[in-house]
Amino acid sequence: MPAIFKQAERHLEEQLPFVLYRKPKTAVLNGLFQNDDKIHAIKDFRENGFVFAPFDDKAPSVLLCPDVFVTEPLVQKKTGRGHKSFSNPIDEIEKSEFKNIVKKAVEGIESGEYRKVVLSRKKEVSISKSAIAIFKELLHLYENALCYVWYHPKIGTWLGATPEILLKTRGTAFTTMSLAGTKLINETEDKPIWEDKELHEQRLVTEYIESVLKERSKNLEVGELETVRAGHLWHLRTKISGMYEKNNIGELITALHPTPAVCGFPKQEAKEFILQNESYTRSYYTGFLGELNFKNERARNTNNRNKENSAYRSITTSSELYVNLRCMQIVDGKAIVYVGGGITFDSNAENEWEETENKSLTMLKAVMT
Repeated sequence: MPAIFKQAERHLEEQLPFVLYRKPKTAVLNGLFQNDDKIHAIKDFRENGFVFAPFDDKAPSVLLCPDVFVTEPLVQKKTGRGHKSFSNPIDEIEKSEFKNIVKKAVEGIESGEYRKVVLSRKKEVSISKSAIAIFKELLHLYENALCYVWYHPKIGTWLGATPEILLKTRGTAFTTMSLAGTKLINETEDKPIWEDKELHEQRLVTEYIESVLKERSKNLEVGELETVRAGHLWHLRTKISGMYEKNNIGELITALHPTPAVCGFPKQEAKEFILQNESYTRSYYTGFLGELNFKNERARNTNNRNKENSAYRSITTSSELYVNLRCMQIVDGKAIVYVGGGITFDSNAENEWEETENKSLTMLKAVMT
């Protein structure tokens, strides 16, 4: 077993916080380990460490302090084995309740209370695998996602494989994205045919992000609409980039989170509907997580012959935050899988239920193999 996994196992045994994660399309495993079990709350997002934030932006975000930070090359073994088939049982009562909330949300949209609301639910399954074993499956299954296992003895254990960037910064430059619309991949098709519902949903998310960032940034650029693959699903994505004032990352985060892709639009009205009507508390699902204000040091002069100038080094601060989609929580021998979808004026309750079932397969594949 690689040393980084052994260290994670020791932290689990000693009940000390840690996170293991691999960024999309990389072959490097990162481990951040905290040497005490204190809960560090974010105050203004000027802190340094690994942030884990809840959906409700009024609730505190947690910071894991980088007492020890290690990286290791990740070698993905091609086993050639397929995944076992498994049943995905449907709770008819839960299905009926979810469809009723969808219908209620559509009524609110038709009456003009909001333009979009994102509804979610949870699905519980019994597990026999450890969190580390499930994390290894996620690494194998989803190379194009941020895969992580996060643990704090006073909060719990979470895992995920998310493709959506909330915010990425380097110096005073930033990029973000709007990600909406979902279709199950049909291997016989090169690209999906998007319907008006998905295109409308994507447009709402992009327009909102552009509007909140205009007053908080400069040189704002909105990219072209593109189709991207995440696991067994297609999504619509638009990249957005710009510049922001130094040490002001907290303003960008506050403006973006929660985005219309996980909450709705207008934000406050959609959020109130979610908190009042969803039958559970989302906690960290549809929150965000990632590296906050990491320091990157490099030599200003790359000419090795010039020893004197090579002593001068530049330090750049960077952050890389992801929306906590496609995730689960481990509690008492069960995996609680979280899934959701965007509701707009032409949403169909049965179709929305089917979409959440399809999305649940992302996590269930790693749990039930």
